[in-house]
Amino acid sequence: MLYKSKESKNMNQANNNKIFQDITDVYEFIKDKQIVTDSRSLIAVPSEAVFFAFKGKHADGNQFVEEMYAKGVRAFVTNLESSNFQHLEGLWVRVPHTLTALQELATFHRLQFPHLEVIGITGSNGKTMVKEWLSQLLQGKFSLVKSPKSYNSQLGVPLSIWQIKAHHQIGIFEAGISKPAEMVKLAQIIQPTLGIFTNIGTAHDEGFHSRQEKIREKLQLFQHSRLIIYCNNYEDITQEILKSKPTYQTLTWGRKANAHIQILNTERHANRQTLSIQYHFQNHLSQEKSGNYLLSLPFTDMASVENAMHCVAMLLYLGYDLAEIQSLIYQQFVGKNKALPMRLELKKGIHQCTLIDDTYTNDLQALSVALDFMNQQRQKQTFGQSLKHKTLILSDILHTNMASENVYQQVARMLQSNAISKLIGIGQDIRTLAVFQEETKDIEKYFYSDTEEFIQDFLQGRIHFQNEQILIKGARKFQFDRITAYLQEKVHGTRLEINLDALVHNLKFYKSLLKPQTKVMVMVKAFAYGSGSAEVASVLQYQNVDYLAVAYTDEGVHLRENGIRLPIMVMNPSEETFDKIIQYRLEPEIYSFRLLKQFLNYAKMAQINMATPLPIHLKLDTGMRRLGFEVMEIEEVGKILSQHTALKVASIFTHLAGADEERHNTFSLQQLTNFQKVANGLENLLGYHFIKHALNSAGITRWADYQMDMVRLGIGLYGVEANGFLQQHLQNVTTLKTTISQIKNIKKGETVGYGRRWEAQQDSKIGTIAIGYADGYDRRFSNGLGKVFVKGKLAPIIGSVCMDMSMIDLTGIDVEEGEEVIVFGKEVSVIDLAKSINTIPYELFTGIGERVKRVFFTE
Repeated sequence: MLYKSKESKNMNQANNNKIFQDITDVYEFIKDKQIVTDSRSLIAVPSEAVFFAFKGKHADGNQFVEEMYAKGVRAFVTNLESSNFQHLEGLWVRVPHTLTALQELATFHRLQFPHLEVIGITGSNGKTMVKEWLSQLLQGKFSLVKSPKSYNSQLGVPLSIWQIKAHHQIGIFEAGISKPAEMVKLAQIIQPTLGIFTNIGTAHDEGFHSRQEKIREKLQLFQHSRLIIYCNNYEDITQEILKSKPTYQTLTWGRKANAHIQILNTERHANRQTLSIQYHFQNHLSQEKSGNYLLSLPFTDMASVENAMHCVAMLLYLGYDLAEIQSLIYQQFVGKNKALPMRLELKKGIHQCTLIDDTYTNDLQALSVALDFMNQQRQKQTFGQSLKHKTLILSDILHTNMASENVYQQVARMLQSNAISKLIGIGQDIRTLAVFQEETKDIEKYFYSDTEEFIQDFLQGRIHFQNEQILIKGARKFQFDRITAYLQEKVHGTRLEINLDALVHNLKFYKSLLKPQTKVMVMVKAFAYGSGSAEVASVLQYQNVDYLAVAYTDEGVHLRENGIRLPIMVMNPSEETFDKIIQYRLEPEIYSFRLLKQFLNYAKMAQINMATPLPIHLKLDTGMRRLGFEVMEIEEVGKILSQHTALKVASIFTHLAGADEERHNTFSLQQLTNFQKVANGLENLLGYHFIKHALNSAGITRWADYQMDMVRLGIGLYGVEANGFLQQHLQNVTTLKTTISQIKNIKKGETVGYGRRWEAQQDSKIGTIAIGYADGYDRRFSNGLGKVFVKGKLAPIIGSVCMDMSMIDLTGIDVEEGEEVIVFGKEVSVIDLAKSINTIPYELFTGIGERVKRVFFTE
């Protein structure tokens, strides 16, 4: 329950003497406010926001109250007494548990809309995709509200529900759990009238005693629903529903004869599947519907077919007929015969621009999410100079059921609070509304009736882009993918996709293994293990990691020039780069007396203009036998440093030689104990505290008692658990893709490639793919050691890998030229691929060539 609470003594006169007796009073005060739980979030109008100060394992929101106050927020919900903030004027609501308070308020908010049709979605996989696709298909008829991104947690669900407004007709919210007793809370908040249970799999199995228990927990979401949809191919879901003796109806689909929507047959084609369907069910008006239909889906993988069928079943129940559904599917999901992505993508643009490609939907909620993503990505800058411009290319906002003036007033507020400097508006409403023109008078603006008019202006040089961060945000009907095609830097078809959501998931997993006070240094050396250092570092900075580490000074300079403010350790500094180290506030690793004396001499000269000592990081060699001071040398290091104030130790660290192998445990333990003894001795000698760290990714999971002050996260962040026994907790971050350039049919006995090293043992179909050893695809993958993923099947490399291309055996695979090929990713494990040529994932990641396009995305 919310506590009785009142304003602090220094409240402004407008809110004076306000007393909250119960949740109703609090709700009335904040019901129209924007709820903010993250101090980094985009706040459209700070004076109309309320900040919930959550206290978590690794962060306390109360520490950010003053920061939010400085941004203009004047309403706060906290677990601390208002006397803690006597010096700040504002409204303070004290509660025993901030998250519980938010959940209670969201539940109360949901009760204000008893007639809203709410679709709840749960399951092991596909929740977010089903939600996104379903909203796409329904948006033409209904005013929709839905969970942003994958907001399906104990925090995400109440934030999603808080978006409900009086004009909404349908809400679509997803719910995810990882342990018992969580779903009952989410069910109270969402109160779905209809439900979709996507599937059941291994995700979060470790949180439950059995698969059956997990299903029962998830089913609690629908305890007061009137209907749920699920695939009755999942026998364990069916059995648990029958055991629970539900009050709701079920609408099933699948291949079993008793399914309400039965798939009789499936015919696969190159870019689609045709499903022969027989159906018999009652729709939402209790009307009997039955018949047969050939449904064509523009997908070939089973996961997408499953997601689509959940959507088809829901639309059928809501009164759509199959012909109408078929038309909607191809309108919404087909472009050049391929399904369009449901995600934000960060790409390189022309003329030193960065593109954020979000061209599949456009409503107020989606715009807010896209602007927030734009805000997370630090904008490229020349060190010490202004950030580059932020540009928004925006289409009309469609299907809101709100007055256009109100819609674009909200849009204008979003643009101003996110410091958009240039707006390109495309559509009739956005260009003609006088209120929008007035609200954005300080923004450079260009307006066009349609996309074609803009493209013609661009091609004829009447509008230019240079060194800008460009968000391309439009409803699908405006075909903004054409704009992206013109503004994107042109490179060949091989691309490395980096899933920023997965990267953040992996970071949070490793943080969950740490003590609250343990700091995290993340390795972004070697172009962030091939992923793109500046982009990855921006995400890490947003996630409040404590340190970054690079191999060389120029890598640190690159990060600083791209807006990275975090402390950065340089692992291999050199005398000729000391000026850059000081200029760009980098912190060198010192591993030898030669380097120590060189940097000390430079620091003495530089300190004429410096008020504080320069931070350094001492490397101690306890057994790696690579770089570092010997154990017996540290006392001498301490004596030198105690005599000179130009340098100060920021940290001392060592590197474990065998943390990823159990057989080296005794050696690793000896390294750790020796390091602690030496580090403590140096600390006593110098008379001040500094950070101590020894654990790498492998060490974090194997040596929890030796976290000390900080750990160093490297390969684990990118989805590879070095020990192997916790791999299931990590998500795949990087996917290397290419395309089939040409397909040929060859006869038995013909040879392929240089040196004629592969001979066809039968009549065969072969393909040439656009990747070779110049792109980082190792030549050792030749002649079957390498395999790629094509149309759901593995195709072996045949012949020798060439500089710019490779050949694959496509015999028995129904595929066309131009088809996508996955070189490694979720479908082809980089771990297994590395083992096949007796190397490690590090080599494959870091070997990916600069000419391979990097695309960063968030779902």
